[in-house]
Amino acid sequence: MVKACIFDLDGVIVDTAHYHFLAWKRLANELGFNLTETDNERLKGVSRLQSLEIILELAGITLSDHEKELLANKKNTWFVDYVERMVPEEIFPGVRKLIQDLRSAGIKVALASSSKNAKTVIQLLHIQNDFDAVVDGTMIAHSKPDPEIFLLASTKLGIPPSECLVFEDAEAGVEAARAAGMKCVGIGSHDQLGKATKVIAKTGEFTVAELSRI
Repeated sequence: MVKACIFDLDGVIVDTAHYHFLAWKRLANELGFNLTETDNERLKGVSRLQSLEIILELAGITLSDHEKELLANKKNTWFVDYVERMVPEEIFPGVRKLIQDLRSAGIKVALASSSKNAKTVIQLLHIQNDFDAVVDGTMIAHSKPDPEIFLLASTKLGIPPSECLVFEDAEAGVEAARAAGMKCVGIGSHDQLGKATKVIAKTGEFTVAELSRI
């Protein structure tokens, strides 16, 4: 029986993924190549430094750890500039109602995002009080597909992993949920997220009534 729902942020609650793409694309242009939407799929759900490693691999560039850190910080500055203009209306349709309905039904709700800016984003969206627990990239040592982030959310909620349901839009996130021993709703396409327990096109399509069928 599902007693807790754990939501990823990017691509599940709001499209901050678009802002990540703009910032990475800007950095790639500085490095002399064009980052495509296809390339960007590899960056979803992984940490900032892992994303940078993929960018450098695509660019065929080798840098020192210090240089990597400078570039990662530059990208993050641009990303924060973009997200600081976000407004609550950018939350995907039906998502806030779903979270509120879950909590009204006695289901615990957590946010688990690899982004180190997750707390800033949920404050800008005015949903920081909608979660019983928040885990972001500053609290973990290992990024998805490692299950650490979801296991930490489970611990903070006080709910066993087997009774947690994760909402994820990235393949790495689905793998992390499975590795944590949790069920998972994939947000997107069956082709990419076929390993999820259930796949739907949009987060807002899910209802509390479906929990009994998961």
